[in-house]
Amino acid sequence: MVRDITLGQYVPEKSLIHRMDARVKILLLLMVLVFIFACRNFVSLTAISLFSIIIILMTKISFIKYLKSLKAIFVIIIFTGIINLFSGSGDSLWQWQFLKITWGGINNAIFITVRISVMMMVSSVLTYTTSPTDLTDGLERIMSPLKLIHVKVHEIAMIMTIALRFIPVLLEETDKVMNAQKARGSDMENGNVFRRVRALVPVLIPMLVSSFRRAGDLAMAMECRCYNGGKGRTRMKVMHLSLTDLIAVIVSFLIFGAVIYLNAVYPAVI
Repeated sequence: MVRDITLGQYVPEKSLIHRMDARVKILLLLMVLVFIFACRNFVSLTAISLFSIIIILMTKISFIKYLKSLKAIFVIIIFTGIINLFSGSGDSLWQWQFLKITWGGINNAIFITVRISVMMMVSSVLTYTTSPTDLTDGLERIMSPLKLIHVKVHEIAMIMTIALRFIPVLLEETDKVMNAQKARGSDMENGNVFRRVRALVPVLIPMLVSSFRRAGDLAMAMECRCYNGGKGRTRMKVMHLSLTDLIAVIVSFLIFGAVIYLNAVYPAVI
C-alpha cells in the first residue's frame, strides 16, 4: 500500500543519532553516498554496508521501517538488477537470442541491487532523525557561503525541506483517493498496463487539485505568521558541534579510508 512508504517522515526518538548536529549528519550522509558509489568490489561494499546498518540500529528506529522506505524505489531496484543481469561478461549460463546470463552478470545484478538498497536506507536516516526545523537550519548553514554571491540560501533550504516533508502527506492523500475510487468500483489492480494507467487518471486529477490546495493553505499560514524569508530572521535554537559529532566524523573517515584501501587491494566487480 502507498501508506507503507515512509520516505520523508520524521520519527522522534532519544538516540545518539537524533542528538547529532544536523549539519554533520547532512555532510556525513553525502560522504557515505559518495563512498557507496566508490565501492568497486563486494569487500568494500560489505564494509560500508555494515557501517550503514550500525548507524541504522543506533537510531533506535525499527529496521522494518527502513525496509519500507525501499518501496518508493522498488521498481527501480528490480529494473536495474534485471538490466545488469544481462550485461555481464564471461561464460554463458543461459542464453536466448541476444539475452545472455553469465556469472559476471549475476555479480553485477547483486552488487547494484545491494548498492541502491543501502543508499536508500542510509538516506532515510537523515529524515527519520532530523526535525524539519533542524534540517532547514542545517541546510542553510551549509549553503551559507553562497550568500556571498547573493544566493537566497534560506529560501532554497526552506523549499527543499517543505518538498521533502510533503512526500508522506501526499502519499497519505494518494492512499485515501485510491481507496475512495476503489469503493466506487474502480479496478486498479487487474488488466494490462494500459488499463491500469487509465485507471490512475481519476486518482491523478484529485491529487493535483489537493496539492495546489495544500500549497495555498501553507502559503496563507506562512503569511499569517509574517514570514518574509531569511532576512533579519533569528533562531530559537543555536546549533553547536559536540564531542559526539567530532567522534562521528573521525569514525566515518576511518571507515572511508578502509573502503579506499579495500578497493585498492581486491579486484573490482564492475
